[in-house]
Amino acid sequence: MSLVPDKYDAPRKLAATGERNFHAMAKPAGARCNLDCTYCFYLSKETLPGGPAAGRAGADGLGAGDMNADTLERFVRQYIAGVTGPEVIFSWQGGEPTLRGLAFFEEVVALQKKHARPGQRIENDLQTNGVLIDEAWARFLKDNRFLVGLSIDGPRALHDPFRVNKGGAPTFDKVMNAAALLRRFGVPFNALVSVHRGNAKKPLDVYRFLRRELGVTVIQLVPIVEPRGFETTAPQAHDSARAPLLGSPQARPEHADSIVTDWSVDPDDWGSFLSRVFDEWRRKDLGTALVTHFETLVARRLGLPAQICIYAETCGKAVVVEHDGSVFSCDHYVYPEHRLGNLHEATLADLVFSRAQVMFGYAKSDRLPAYCRGCEALADCWGECPRNRLIRTPDGEPGLNYLCAGLKRFFRHAGPVADEIAADLRPRTPAFAPRRDA
Repeated sequence: MSLVPDKYDAPRKLAATGERNFHAMAKPAGARCNLDCTYCFYLSKETLPGGPAAGRAGADGLGAGDMNADTLERFVRQYIAGVTGPEVIFSWQGGEPTLRGLAFFEEVVALQKKHARPGQRIENDLQTNGVLIDEAWARFLKDNRFLVGLSIDGPRALHDPFRVNKGGAPTFDKVMNAAALLRRFGVPFNALVSVHRGNAKKPLDVYRFLRRELGVTVIQLVPIVEPRGFETTAPQAHDSARAPLLGSPQARPEHADSIVTDWSVDPDDWGSFLSRVFDEWRRKDLGTALVTHFETLVARRLGLPAQICIYAETCGKAVVVEHDGSVFSCDHYVYPEHRLGNLHEATLADLVFSRAQVMFGYAKSDRLPAYCRGCEALADCWGECPRNRLIRTPDGEPGLNYLCAGLKRFFRHAGPVADEIAADLRPRTPAFAPRRDA
């Protein structure tokens, strides 16, 4: 028997004896949604073989994709009990969580009050497409201190082609109506922007719309990268020997044999998008608007943790709880091979700190190619999100991030400026403590 400590056991032992902090994202309506966005990676979970829809179906007359009362209470009770730190943040996503209706979320708040522990702060955030938001919703969200993430891809001409309802009709006006209601009722909301082939070449059109017309001060930019076959094949489950090399035509979306879907963002466009928005943000909005990628870049130079998981050295402390109680390693890893268990069979904390999940978290850095380890941007990037590691390095090693070229461009461009900003902020470092993003 080896006496060498097992690094995969250390976090589990610490969790058993010390403070436990983790984050759970709940899917109360599963993958069910009232929109049919072209690039959505989650709609296919409804029919994924062995996926959450094949598990514990809804009860009490609910649809198979709806979280029932028993599962909801188990989740709320186990989450509050499992986190021993000072704050528990419930994130409600989908699909579209507002499809469950106000009564469901009134029950959520009641259960949170029932199971709350002394001295522990409970917060809620809701990621929504905004289509169902009306005055009643806005009043509830305000009264119960929900933070809202509103999905919008820019002005009408960039939003509507991809974000349509089930009948193919555009949704821009409904989203803008939701934003107006949230503002009127004083509900704090962020913008979540998917950057894809349709809007990636219009960075300033997108950013200026968000700031000048939507009026948001917190912006989350999400690159759309979807490998062909993502509907049934988990990340890193593709044949790595057939992965294209960095810089090859197949490593770009416009090629007939591309590794990714046609609507995925081009790596160069992603780098350009971030760089041009960064310049605009620095000139006009530094100190008044927060863009998560830029906040993390500065935070790292202040010696603080990454503000978003994709740029952290390891991951694994943000799991997904599906409608049937199934727990998965990550929002982008809801596939049978990444199912950790079920709340009806084990506690949420035990699943989060299970050996399988700890190994999943360490794999983010353990499996980095040598090409990444020798990169000048390693401390800023850490290989970005593992789900995007679809291509091979120039010498053929698998596991390189599809966005590598664009990420390098952005870090080279913004890094020196981030150093200057950090130098100015250093006396006021607490301003860059981690923030809640819906």
